[in-house]
Amino acid sequence: MKEIKAIIQPFRLEQVLAALHEIEGLPGVTISESRAASVTRGHYEQVVKTKLEIMAPDELVETILKVMQASAHTGNPGDGGIFVIPVEKAIRIRTGEIL
Repeated sequence: MKEIKAIIQPFRLEQVLAALHEIEGLPGVTISESRAASVTRGHYEQVVKTKLEIMAPDELVETILKVMQASAHTGNPGDGGIFVIPVEKAIRIRTGEIL
């Protein structure tokens, strides 16, 4: 299992979610607003971004990455990034089930 974190432009959220919705077996997405500080010409500028977090089985990771990259891409600076992190253990709170 992997955790996929993506920081994207807020205006691309609907396109990314629509594309992710097409993936069979996608467990779900957590969405939150985040702030980033970018350095532009020696000045720090705070910008609002959207963060998506997905806990996914290993076999879906590459598909999710391709879909997210394609649907979040504008070609402009600040498009964001996608990060894949291994998950040692996950437990469903409601049932105690180990995922």
